[in-house]
Amino acid sequence: MSSRIIPVQPFDYVVFGATGDLTKRKLIPALYHRFMDGQFDEQSRIIGVSRSKLSDAEFQTLVRDSIKSFVEKAYQDDKTTERFVSVCSYVANDVTDESNWGDLGKNLRSDPKIIRAFYLAIAPDLFGPTCEYIQKKKYYRRDARVVIEKPLGHDLASSIAINDEVSKIFKEDQVYRIDHYLGKETVQNLLALRFANILFEPIWNSAHIDHVQITVAESVGAGTRGYYDESGALRDMVQNHIIQLLCLVAMEPPASDDANALRDEKLKVLRSLKPISGQEVSKLTVRGQYRAGSVDGGAVASYQDELPAEKKGSRTETFVAIKAEIENWRWAGVPFYIRTGKRLPSRASEIVIQFRNIPHSIFDHAEGAPRANRLVIRIQPDEGVKLFLMIKDPGPGGMRLREVPLNLSFAQTFTERTPEAYERLLLDVIRGQQSLFMRRDELEAAWTWIDPIREAWNSATDAPQQYMSGTWGPTAAIALIERDGRTWHEDIN
Repeated sequence: MSSRIIPVQPFDYVVFGATGDLTKRKLIPALYHRFMDGQFDEQSRIIGVSRSKLSDAEFQTLVRDSIKSFVEKAYQDDKTTERFVSVCSYVANDVTDESNWGDLGKNLRSDPKIIRAFYLAIAPDLFGPTCEYIQKKKYYRRDARVVIEKPLGHDLASSIAINDEVSKIFKEDQVYRIDHYLGKETVQNLLALRFANILFEPIWNSAHIDHVQITVAESVGAGTRGYYDESGALRDMVQNHIIQLLCLVAMEPPASDDANALRDEKLKVLRSLKPISGQEVSKLTVRGQYRAGSVDGGAVASYQDELPAEKKGSRTETFVAIKAEIENWRWAGVPFYIRTGKRLPSRASEIVIQFRNIPHSIFDHAEGAPRANRLVIRIQPDEGVKLFLMIKDPGPGGMRLREVPLNLSFAQTFTERTPEAYERLLLDVIRGQQSLFMRRDELEAAWTWIDPIREAWNSATDAPQQYMSGTWGPTAAIALIERDGRTWHEDIN
């Protein structure tokens, strides 16, 4: 069955940071695919803004190169590319230097039916000046939208400061705080799985679920990115991506799919997270840093060896494991084990809902003991959902129990190309649909939970525990779950 393409209203999409890596790797390819699929056409405009002194033609060459480099060959079409390039223009502009402000206004249309959106693919310290620039130059409209990229601060105080700067110009209903994880089809399917099926809701609670695991594993290293050494795995992955996944698993059914109804329920989860601080941090969290090893059969260097000389000795964590708890009626007593890291054996993200054991087994004389059911939601790669059940192994000779999965593979079920996360999110901005974007109070609640963990790590005398590249993190991460009589889901490769 083919998907239904719903066109959006014509728009002027202004991308600040148009020559940057994010724009070239993600934003241009995403918009190209939406153009190719007919969700917008030549009535819309994409306006690149950056300090680089480029002409329209030079920027259009950059757009062509981006499509050639980052769009799969099967979807590259010369005619479509040229049509897409024709909607792209460029303005050289330095918002930090008032004497170098370009004339963005000549590219913006005044027609109120044309949606106006500003994407800030720039450093967070430029969010405030850029929003101020938009207002000073009279580009602001009450119905305009602004998209801001992470990192949205390095702690609660800096997050508040950034949002305060943006909110001087743009109201909360105009601000789209983007987390590309929420645009992934499998993540959105968490909502469909839970709230479009009656099967799971009666058992989606502490009476039937033993624990939950969330793993976001990367096989790549941190490389030489300065940003990563300033953030680490806790801020880079846990504070936004993983906490959002936890919220979608744990939230109460919202009254509707209205953006604020969904975000209200996520906020309740965030405010119910049991604080981890002081001595509890050493008991309930593990931080690690990879050393040299082997990933995918190739030798890789340690994190320290990848750092420039001035960064040697960095205590930035490349691995985090946490035992979290949600203090409410639905989840009381159910631990949420989360882990993420770099230089792990494979790239894989998944959620495991581990159900409780059956209360009594009638199969005393059967071969193979009954195992508790598991629901495994695979986010990437090989997206899909598996429900592990016990069945009788076919054949005569007595009862033989065997665990088998009911397997919903997205690739096999949906043969069409699956859109990338940015494709959905970029046009949700145009639609005015904020469901998959973080509200300010969500962000601040997440920082409120994260900050005490970071503060305890900063005051500790011990460095992150070392783990060999190509393994599943420090041994302490295994002990974190096994001392509760549980184990990490093994079938993750």
